[in-house]
Amino acid sequence: MGLLLRYSFGSLLARRLTATLTILGMALVVFVFAAVLMLAHGLEKTLVDTGSPDNVIVTRKAANTETVSIMSRDQASILTTQAEIAVQEDGKPIAVKEIVVLISADKRKSGDAGNVVIRGTSPTAFVLRPDIRLVEGRMFEPGTSEVIAGRSVARNFKGCGLGEKLKFAGRDWLVVGVFDAGGTSFDSELWGDAEQVQQSFRRPIYSSVTMRLREPARFPEMKDRLEADPRMTIDVQRERAYYAKQSQASATFIKVIGLAVSILFSLGATIGAMITMFAAVANRTVEIGTLRALGFTRFTVLRVFLAESLLLGLLGGVIGVGAASLLSLISVTTTNWTTFSEVAFGFVLSPGIAIGALVFASLMGTIGGFLPAVRAAQSGIVDSLRAD
Repeated sequence: MGLLLRYSFGSLLARRLTATLTILGMALVVFVFAAVLMLAHGLEKTLVDTGSPDNVIVTRKAANTETVSIMSRDQASILTTQAEIAVQEDGKPIAVKEIVVLISADKRKSGDAGNVVIRGTSPTAFVLRPDIRLVEGRMFEPGTSEVIAGRSVARNFKGCGLGEKLKFAGRDWLVVGVFDAGGTSFDSELWGDAEQVQQSFRRPIYSSVTMRLREPARFPEMKDRLEADPRMTIDVQRERAYYAKQSQASATFIKVIGLAVSILFSLGATIGAMITMFAAVANRTVEIGTLRALGFTRFTVLRVFLAESLLLGLLGGVIGVGAASLLSLISVTTTNWTTFSEVAFGFVLSPGIAIGALVFASLMGTIGGFLPAVRAAQSGIVDSLRAD
């Protein structure tokens, strides 16, 4: 078997130009295939990582997002007094009542308008979400028209950088700080005082209540009790599950479009591999006859040519995955089709995506080489030796 593999590798070296072109064609397809999956996975990871496994978010029943959720002040107050909520050292509950609205802002590079999330919250949000930290400036002062910006929105939108002013809801808002949310969707938000956001938008309600549980295992019990409370019509969800749902529409759209393009490209690459292998069979008729004369079976000849085609696919797959891995250095923004807000995220290469891309490349090579391999295996010994 080792001899046959060396023979296959040597034959590819002898046809460097055609083999290289075939490998590069497959690499391009694998690059597109992996890039699409990395893009969708990056979006999913960004949104899922936004949530904490210990946190619970409460929104109006059937509201898919906080931007369309409405919760009265009385309902929010009831929720923040639940016994299951963890407390700070001073005895205050680790829970925040927040209002979430969208505004339009101009992008720095293109000047095009985009939707930005404004989250009216309180300083307790940093206790609830300890992984978020201020990296520039200071916290906003409650009762003032001050906001702090996530790193992504500060970088990508005009008026959202430290010391800049942004006008919305009839006021000028001063950006007094920039926070780092670790690449989660919070990085694409502006945070301000909840009371001031309510007054400015004339919405004396909240969008959601998020709380930290003392014992996360008691979540099902609390969920059943709160959702059955006749005073409220709400959905109680684990925060990670809530944000995972936010990624479904956009990630599915990216995958469907991207995979459709990848499949179309793969047809061309497969045909290229087939042409290359048919040419190899035609040019090596005498070699095939010699192998058969030495006692190699038709099945062995079939395996030799399939191995060559598979090797072409694997080499293309490795190059394609390697090139796609460089995309991890790039950050992009897109519209979250669930919230209609801009969200920044990066390409993320996971072991599953890398393995899937290599399997995809192997399939292209195997399918492209199957018919030429069958043709080689069916060659007669005498006819092959006379072919020269």
